[in-house]
Amino acid sequence: MTVLPAIAGVLTAQQVDATGAAIARMQEDSGALPWFPGGQTDPWDHIESAMALSVTGRIAEAEAAYEWSRRHQREDGSWPIRTVAGKIVDPNIDSNFCSYIAVGVWHHYLITGDTGFLDRMWPTVWSAIDLVMRFQRPDGAFRWAGDHRTGAMFDHAQITGNASIFQALDCAVRIADEIGQPEPGWAGAHGALGDAIRERPDIFEPPSDHSMDWYYPILGGAVRGRAGQELVARRWDEFVVEGLGIRCVDHRPWVTGAETCELALAVDALGDTDDAIRLIESIQHLRDPDGSYWTGLVYADDKRWPVEKSCWTSAAVVLAADAVSRTSAGHGIFRDVRPGVSAEERSA
Repeated sequence: MTVLPAIAGVLTAQQVDATGAAIARMQEDSGALPWFPGGQTDPWDHIESAMALSVTGRIAEAEAAYEWSRRHQREDGSWPIRTVAGKIVDPNIDSNFCSYIAVGVWHHYLITGDTGFLDRMWPTVWSAIDLVMRFQRPDGAFRWAGDHRTGAMFDHAQITGNASIFQALDCAVRIADEIGQPEPGWAGAHGALGDAIRERPDIFEPPSDHSMDWYYPILGGAVRGRAGQELVARRWDEFVVEGLGIRCVDHRPWVTGAETCELALAVDALGDTDDAIRLIESIQHLRDPDGSYWTGLVYADDKRWPVEKSCWTSAAVVLAADAVSRTSAGHGIFRDVRPGVSAEERSA
């Protein structure tokens, strides 16, 4: 029997289970987990939603989602950026989107201990990471996207996507080691990216007014300790709206549940679990009676926007609740990311 996450005074296990059920209801017959029923599926949010299914004990549904990823992976190791009801809407490649399969697969393995699942998904993970490795620049950063038709890559490196790739590479290295097929090149790329994020942030596109560009270096695991605490403090007052969540964009009166829960995961990884719990509590006003979560609230007008209950928002709540309650065997998937081998160690 699955033991479900709970946060005293914030979320009961029964409520978390209802959120898992709400995610499962949005799953298409193909296994895809779209943003909302009839909406788009992208390969990153699809995996995040599958992770929440694993946490809530919906193993068959989670594995149907991973099977969707396995079946729909293209020969070059990629997935289209956007698919709607099985039809490709944007065929191009986002390097971060493609890398995230490693995070989900490792997380599901931690929860289930199923070596058969890991072996079955290994070719998919290998092909995806092999593709993503081609996007790494000489300075250690990863180009953000590419044209699937021509193979051309867009040279810009975005901090949010790179921070997520950092976590994905760590998970990919762990998978390769677990099945006895170590990939030293992946470990080297992971270390070089970590050095770039921590020591040369100027090589990335300047941080935008979106909150993700603020906290993702912590969420992805590249920045920890005092540096992480200083990074959080730097823009806390710009984004955090006490009692309501965090702004998605620093100058707009719009709080969003997913970003708030991701910040909770980030500060929990720094050891600030009490702050993480308060953040999760602050967005419970987005909870629907059916267990799902609305994407956001324009608090200046007290109106939900967009008017949708997004699969990935519900997933972020589940993952945050699991992290702060230390419940599933995958609760440390964000907290336990390794810093990577330093340049000095790589040259030794």
